[in-house]
Amino acid sequence: MKILIINKFLHHNGGSETYIFQIGDWLKNNGHEVEYFGMEHNGRCVGNSVDVYTTEMDFHTKSKFALISNTFKTIYSIEAREKIRRVLDSFSPDVCHLNNFNYQLTPTVILEIVKWRKQTGKNCRIIYTAHDYQLLCPNHMCHNPNTYENCEKCFGGHYTNCIKGRCVHGSIAKSVVGALEAWFWNMNGVYKYLDKIICCSKFLKEKMDVNPIFRDKTQTMHNFIKRKRKNIMPRKDYVLYFGRYSAEKGLNTLINACKNLPSIEFIFAGKGPLEDEMKGIDNIRDVGFLTGDKLELLIKEAKFSVYPSEWYENCPFSVMESQILGTPVLGANIGGIPELIQVGKTGELFESGNVEDLTNKIKSFRAEEYRMNCQGNLFDDIDDYCRKLMCLYMGDELQCQES
Repeated sequence: MKILIINKFLHHNGGSETYIFQIGDWLKNNGHEVEYFGMEHNGRCVGNSVDVYTTEMDFHTKSKFALISNTFKTIYSIEAREKIRRVLDSFSPDVCHLNNFNYQLTPTVILEIVKWRKQTGKNCRIIYTAHDYQLLCPNHMCHNPNTYENCEKCFGGHYTNCIKGRCVHGSIAKSVVGALEAWFWNMNGVYKYLDKIICCSKFLKEKMDVNPIFRDKTQTMHNFIKRKRKNIMPRKDYVLYFGRYSAEKGLNTLINACKNLPSIEFIFAGKGPLEDEMKGIDNIRDVGFLTGDKLELLIKEAKFSVYPSEWYENCPFSVMESQILGTPVLGANIGGIPELIQVGKTGELFESGNVEDLTNKIKSFRAEEYRMNCQGNLFDDIDDYCRKLMCLYMGDELQCQES
């Protein structure tokens, strides 16, 4: 089978890029042909046989001409349409697997796939993995960055709310562009051509299903995670938070809970705009941003980890990674987080944003009992995931649900 993976970034940039690279490797290792289409970048590490990509877009440039040009290209990209056609003609894929494409590639790529499909008679399925809320919300988060409130005001096509709330980077101009982009493509009806939408949480699926165009196309498939050897490590007497130091991640709520529990040691690992907020608090030790073996050891030695998010998280890897390393999780009851924690077995939940509830749950958390349950295959690995993915590629949704 030939699969064309489409994503705006083709270099290591975040979770969606890790997703497409690992899936691509699995597909190639299992006898399939894989090519990629996206934006050019000096760090690009995957590609296609005709070596064609869209021009890199810099949204932080000071050039007024470039900013005006980019404004139009974020809504409709003639370049993306022309270039993906060259890849389609050369590669002739059986499946086009879309990931993040809005703004840099734009939904024009869908129009060109549909046009190519009609002209060639090729039965090429269009699969889309929803990594966020980009088809529902112009800022992709359902979260106002100015008020820190979760928001669904744009659902149903009410995109003027994005402008009123300055939801795209706090800018009215950028919010106008975001609202216009969402309005144009929803009015155009381009998303009806998606054959299947993969949602990484039931929560995201429920939000997507609000739109009748998506309702019969969505399929929940939680993200995969690499299974790791659970070496038995002596536990140390600290509670761990690892992730971004920001308001939407619930950091202020967690810091206030830490202040209520001066006899408990907390370790924070990460970076972000709220780094200074924890300074001077005796029972918080900030070790900074860690990755790899250092972070893994910190997780393994923790009594338990806390994930206090206050926005609509979908399928956070931090919650999954903690548990597969044998460390239970106390998570906020919001978004897709509750789907990843077996309450009373691998961890507990608390009311998101509620300092008192978080404080009480930390005090009463049965870490030793829950740790014993963080064993076995709690989540799909890439083999499990890609077997289900292949069912969707072949149009066998029922088999995917049963596997």
